[in-house]
Amino acid sequence: MRKFLMLALLALPVFSANAEETVHIGLNTSEGYIELALDKEKAPISVENFVTYVEEGHYDGTIFHRVIKNFMIQGGGFDASMNRKPTRAAIKNEAKNGLKNKRGSVAMARTASVDSATSQFFINVKDNTFLDHGVRDYGYAVFGEVVKGMDVVDKITETRVGRRDQPAEDIIINSAVIVEKESEEAPAPLIEN
Repeated sequence: MRKFLMLALLALPVFSANAEETVHIGLNTSEGYIELALDKEKAPISVENFVTYVEEGHYDGTIFHRVIKNFMIQGGGFDASMNRKPTRAAIKNEAKNGLKNKRGSVAMARTASVDSATSQFFINVKDNTFLDHGVRDYGYAVFGEVVKGMDVVDKITETRVGRRDQPAEDIIINSAVIVEKESEEAPAPLIEN
């Protein structure tokens, strides 16, 4: 029986722990495709919050309403008419999770109040260490990173902006979807009789 159990365990697929701790989100924008990998292990509250908004279709039709060259692009809160979209309750700030506001990282936007993030997020286009926890204040919670389409993010930063860093022409998130990743299983080991 023991030998059978051992063989049965060896035949089970081996999954990467990282695959279980990461959620991929595809942002189909008017400027191109951006894919985010969200870190459920280090930022569970922020990831759950973001994924819920994605599942509800909240981000579909929103714009990147704030674009600052050599800093970041921000979106998720307004439609193309600059109407603020309704949100759920604010979440706890996870800026102490060890993830850094480096180039390509995705973080929750917030007001001056530490625990005020709802649906808005930003993508850092350079290392912005001053946004990390404890550098100048509590910090901004990083919850993922761009894994595809950083060239699209860079292109967005080149757009002409007007008052309040709003792009002169709308940069629209047409849709935000959960991207199904292929299983990262190892093949079952060969067992000799």
